[in-house]
Amino acid sequence: MRGKSVLLIIGGGIAAYKSLALIRRIKERGATVRAILTAAGAEFVTPLSVASLSGEKVFQDLFSLTDEAEMGHIQLSRSADLVVVAPATADLMAKLANGLANDLASTALLATDKPVLMAPAMNVRMWNHAATQRNLATLKQDGVLFVGPNDGDMACGEFGPGRMAEPLEIAGTIENFFASNGGALSGLKALVTAGPTQEPLDPVRFIANRSSGKQGYAIADALARAGAETTLVSGPVEIVAPSGVKLLKVTTAREMLAACESALPADVAVCTAAVADWRPEIAANNKIKKEKGAATPVLRLVENPDILATLAGHARRPGLLIGFAAETENVVEQAVAKRLRKGCDWIVANDVSPATGIMGGDRNTVHVVTASGVEDWPELDKREVGARLAAKIAVALKGAA
Repeated sequence: MRGKSVLLIIGGGIAAYKSLALIRRIKERGATVRAILTAAGAEFVTPLSVASLSGEKVFQDLFSLTDEAEMGHIQLSRSADLVVVAPATADLMAKLANGLANDLASTALLATDKPVLMAPAMNVRMWNHAATQRNLATLKQDGVLFVGPNDGDMACGEFGPGRMAEPLEIAGTIENFFASNGGALSGLKALVTAGPTQEPLDPVRFIANRSSGKQGYAIADALARAGAETTLVSGPVEIVAPSGVKLLKVTTAREMLAACESALPADVAVCTAAVADWRPEIAANNKIKKEKGAATPVLRLVENPDILATLAGHARRPGLLIGFAAETENVVEQAVAKRLRKGCDWIVANDVSPATGIMGGDRNTVHVVTASGVEDWPELDKREVGARLAAKIAVALKGAA
């Protein structure tokens, strides 16, 4: 992070006290910090404490002529490499999601051309409110990054999601962002598979699974942001393709394998897709009808191609081949065995049992299995998992940190 610059927007809320520790953590990593302190934020921390820790002037007033002469809000919003909002209140999230700008913080957020990372902090009921969740979805669609919120005790006495991520977690997310967004993978080619496959029974029915494709799309986005020429082979999902990514849409496992082979050679391949293990031996040309008195149809299955194993043994094998293991029990043990069985370099394993909410959700807890051991990552937003994985890939392929 040395040489990088962060613009920290401190929203109102008791979690604002954590912003002071966050400034220290960011500076420890070699980055500079300028801060915008909202009027509500100043009820919890003082401009003097923020300035003392950051070593920089604190900006508060949109209409300060002195500030506009020395550092206009447009320049301020664009002078940093990353804009961090911590705590990100429901109000600040709503303003950015809906394009409102009536103070320095919200104006800077609309005026910036740099990435934005938000660390939400609010009462659990405010976080779960339909309006906040709509705003969250809009901001994610707009490319805003998030860290937290975490579950925990609230200052109001309630418990649940809404507690701001800890300063070390936020600083780690910032560090990973810079590691994966500094062109560390420029000049390299990446292949990512995502989503489910659908294996037809007849023209209207198919075998599939609950994969949303969110993790694969997040990884493709992170790799592209890191400078890799990225091809995303996607099964049927309702997600907009990340900017700068070449999207190849497929339906079946056989189509996905063909698309992957067409994208070779690649320096790295990340196979996140939940590929159907089997398909119907025969797909009916017409809809299978339920006839009164007729015998129940017998469904005969045949094995689909194993895309990960095929790529592992391919003449144009990717230099770094990474598979995913979605398990419901003995997650790490099965992932270790799968890495050896498939012949890939890494396996990223996660628990997809119904209680976790991983399938279709926005967060993930993964274990990265390599020849040297197992890394247990904390629960993260799927975009954060993508950023961390891209940074790890950069280290493996280029030694970039």
